[in-house]
Amino acid sequence: MKNEKKIRNALISVYHKDKLEPIVRGLHQLGVKLFTTGGTQTFIEELQIPVIPVETLTDYPSILGGRVKTLHPKIFGGILSRRHNPSDILEMEEYNIPEIDLVVVDLYPFEATLASGAEKQEVIEKIDIGGISLIRAAAKNFDDVLIIPSLEQYSFLEEIIQNKSGVSTLQDRQTMAAHAFGISSHYDTQIFRYLNIEVGIPSFKESIQSAKVLRYGENPHQQATFFGNLDDCFTQLSGKELSYNNLLDIDSAINLMAEFTEPSFAILKHNNACGVASRTTGTEAWNAALEADPVSAFGGVLICNFEVDVALAKEVNKLFFEVLIAPAFSMDALEILSQKKNRILLQQKNFKSRPRQFRTLLNGLVEQDKDVYVESSSDLKNVTKRQASTLETEDLLFAMKLAKHTKSNTIVLARNKQLLASGTGQTSRVDALRQAIVKAKSFGFSLKGAVMASDAFFPFPDCVEIASNEGIEVVIQPGGSVKDQESIDYCDSHNMAMLTTGIRHFRH
Repeated sequence: MKNEKKIRNALISVYHKDKLEPIVRGLHQLGVKLFTTGGTQTFIEELQIPVIPVETLTDYPSILGGRVKTLHPKIFGGILSRRHNPSDILEMEEYNIPEIDLVVVDLYPFEATLASGAEKQEVIEKIDIGGISLIRAAAKNFDDVLIIPSLEQYSFLEEIIQNKSGVSTLQDRQTMAAHAFGISSHYDTQIFRYLNIEVGIPSFKESIQSAKVLRYGENPHQQATFFGNLDDCFTQLSGKELSYNNLLDIDSAINLMAEFTEPSFAILKHNNACGVASRTTGTEAWNAALEADPVSAFGGVLICNFEVDVALAKEVNKLFFEVLIAPAFSMDALEILSQKKNRILLQQKNFKSRPRQFRTLLNGLVEQDKDVYVESSSDLKNVTKRQASTLETEDLLFAMKLAKHTKSNTIVLARNKQLLASGTGQTSRVDALRQAIVKAKSFGFSLKGAVMASDAFFPFPDCVEIASNEGIEVVIQPGGSVKDQESIDYCDSHNMAMLTTGIRHFRH
């Protein structure tokens, strides 16, 4: 598979000129003839290196404000010609077309322009036509041509120039061709997604270029890769490499904590919260969250929405845990918490999460909007004679936030903005409630004065009856069952308050 090819003629047409100088100088030292365009030509000429403008080759000027420069048979013929095809060789001689052995391209920054919030016309102007065509042509003809499709591949070319005297192997060229089609595919995907916002063509297209191979997947026999840039989400201050399961829990933790504005602490295990509390101080929030289930907290993922100070660090340090996420850590707190080398400490950044979710299913996948709805007091409808107090309403909203982020079927029991217990992932709502009651009592909680939240409606009055027998007097649920009235009637006859939201929060 060696099939070595020496670079004799190169076409360079790049948007960003960063790190280009050593490549140009190296090619020049090897005696490579350089063809180039516009701004790249000016850059190379300023280095006092001879260059041939493509207009000299094509005998045609750049037109339409630079929109058309390289789209010409003398350019694409030089790239696409098959070096061992007799017919191609004759045509190249007939039309005096030089063979181009190397193409270096760096595309117009479409994504960066879009992310900057630029006006539509400016974004459209950053859709590269000539560059993407050069990339595809050179990549297709990788038998004979080496394509360098972006700034990220410059180091690969420098290696060939410096250590291989400008000679590439077929493996080199095929590797870069794969990169090239990956880049062109990603580029086109971003353009499609942008234009399709207003059009709405039903098509699933995702492209993420950043990738991190994980140690393994959910279990050791499964391979896994994270696609995305974790550095945009947080800074890892200490600890071992993040695992697949760590990332699942971290995602759940960050999504849950995004619901809270007052100082709050949460402890998660297997994507479900086992302890959550909101308090006036960080240490109080931690103690209340841990109180809900100190057993499950062992080996859990911890998150808060305030700076971790030394007082909190001393308390948290008493527990074995996998991950702690916070927006900031004091230096003294960091010194205490980082003493255990495998403990993962993440300083969360203010990043934008993806608005759509998808998962594989059968022989395809399903996609949906992320559940970002957060109930407020204006969403609540009191459907019973008894009215919930202001404090009870605050607890109901607190509990519903937890229900939204807990695996269905779920029932959440809370009081004074503290999770008492939850029933998670049960096949019936009654089972979820019974699980929550047993768990709360096992950790010494009385349920008198607690509130109950359900992620979906009550199909029968059995849950409110069980709750009433435990001293729970206030309930929140989406409503919508054909038998809602039976649950309402039971509440009225037992002096219970029921509020409905009209919003279901299934989580499967």
